[in-house]
Amino acid sequence: MASAIVVVCSPMASTSVREIVCAHSPDSDDAYMFYGLATKKIRSRLVNFRHVLEDIETLNRKALEGAYELTAISYHAYPYVADKYVLMASGSSIGDGYGPILASVKPMAPEEIKGKKIAIPGRMTSAYLTLKLFEPDFEEVVIPFDKILDAVAEHSVDAGLIIHEGQLTYGKSGFHNVIDLGRWWKSEYDLPLPLGANVLLRSLPDEAKSECCRLMRESIQYALEHGEEALNYAMQFARDLEPRLAEKFVGMYVNHFTVDCGDLVPIAAQKMLDMGYEAGLITKKVTVEFVR
Repeated sequence: MASAIVVVCSPMASTSVREIVCAHSPDSDDAYMFYGLATKKIRSRLVNFRHVLEDIETLNRKALEGAYELTAISYHAYPYVADKYVLMASGSSIGDGYGPILASVKPMAPEEIKGKKIAIPGRMTSAYLTLKLFEPDFEEVVIPFDKILDAVAEHSVDAGLIIHEGQLTYGKSGFHNVIDLGRWWKSEYDLPLPLGANVLLRSLPDEAKSECCRLMRESIQYALEHGEEALNYAMQFARDLEPRLAEKFVGMYVNHFTVDCGDLVPIAAQKMLDMGYEAGLITKKVTVEFVR
């Protein structure tokens, strides 16, 4: 297994203010971690963030073009954008024993999904890659993530791959859990499942990268230290999730791995991407590289 590279940038020397377009998804967990920055609780005299909100598959596609200086992506997308971007040590969404869920109308054993028609939220999502690692033989149908359960209910697909808040609400609508991919990954490899990451353009000066990393880390720490106000802010992005479930969802995906990826997340991400490459699911072999 290739080892991860971690780069530590030098402090910023310039005093000029640089605008950084910061793109992330309009989800409660992203809103929670960006709360300190979006509300100016965390400030910088060196960098000014302009926030853009788009769904994760759109962000993955735009990252191929290097559209934004700082953007959220799926870990699955990293091999295709690694020439333009470097991973940030802060801001990852990691499922530690839980993750995307394959849901169906009727009870279904995991081994029964072979050959089935399955709705997925995008071919560059980490959820899709993980499902293909679990079972490579199925017919995928790309559907916007918030329409997947509708497709399952209408029987236009046999099952649907659920991400975001739907992981906590599918059961209330009578759907069945075929497999929790985060639980499977943990039991199989004893590693957390890397889902989403933040990345920075490699072309940015090192000092700008360093400042962005500091701001990201401090924004996440601020949210965790001011949980109630951060959660109240994040609720506007919670897609009608009741406060108790919104708090649970945020707690699942904004945690110590989000503050700093440490040593375990790079190992897990490298393993997932190596497995994808060896299985022919990823066309580019890459060594994960983080900056902090």
